[in-house]
Amino acid sequence: MRRIIAVIAVGAGVLAAGVPAAADTFLDDLRSSKGWTVTLGVTGMAMPAWEGSDKTIFGAAPVFNVRPVGTPARYFNAREGIGITLFEIGRLQIGPVGQLKWHRRVKDDPAALQGLGDVDYAVEIGGFAEYWAFDWLRYRAEVRQGFGGHHGIVADQMIDVVVPYGPWTLSAGPRLRIVSAAANSPYYDVTFAQSLASGLPVYDAGGGVRSVGGGAQAIYRFNPQFAVHGFVEYDHLVGDVADSPVVKLRGDADQFTFGAGFAYSFDWVR
Repeated sequence: MRRIIAVIAVGAGVLAAGVPAAADTFLDDLRSSKGWTVTLGVTGMAMPAWEGSDKTIFGAAPVFNVRPVGTPARYFNAREGIGITLFEIGRLQIGPVGQLKWHRRVKDDPAALQGLGDVDYAVEIGGFAEYWAFDWLRYRAEVRQGFGGHHGIVADQMIDVVVPYGPWTLSAGPRLRIVSAAANSPYYDVTFAQSLASGLPVYDAGGGVRSVGGGAQAIYRFNPQFAVHGFVEYDHLVGDVADSPVVKLRGDADQFTFGAGFAYSFDWVR
């Protein structure tokens, strides 16, 4: 693989189960006296070189999950960050969440990024709220503050219909991302100096809705231990981001990410 991405959030979507609303809190998991079920695996992906790029690269992400023995795996899609449930009130779950945004380097796509400079990794830390209206319908919202490559705020909203069907678990739903101007600027602004170096017009990206789209995934379980999975996520960039010359003249507003992989689960008993 050209790039190994240590973002468990991307690969953990294989952990969907048929009873997604019955999750315990993180503290409940730690108190488990029966032991834990450990899930390990890997997901290979085809994805944009950078958000807004028309170039595809390939990468991989690990799958990792730990839960008390005898409990169903929690539902997880490929878009969401890595979260820990600290509070559970009925069907509502709340807790901290984090996500890593990969760096953007000129040498990875010199034809599009020449003159724009590199953007470092960004770690986004915040919180999530997740609500299961029914056992098959989930709404999740995340609000994260960026550190490093950007210092703005990113808010993700997603709805998933989750349907178990025999050995299959199928899910799909819409996505929405809203960001502050500070989260957009490092990636989509073109300063005067960058304009001279790149030939692109000067541009100042504001905040607002960055993308709308949808995602779907399928998991097939051969047995309780072994499963394979695949997913697709689609984003259509809108607003100031879509109007940025970085995207409009040298990229693409339509962004696809495809992934497939496997996971193996085993019990670790005290």
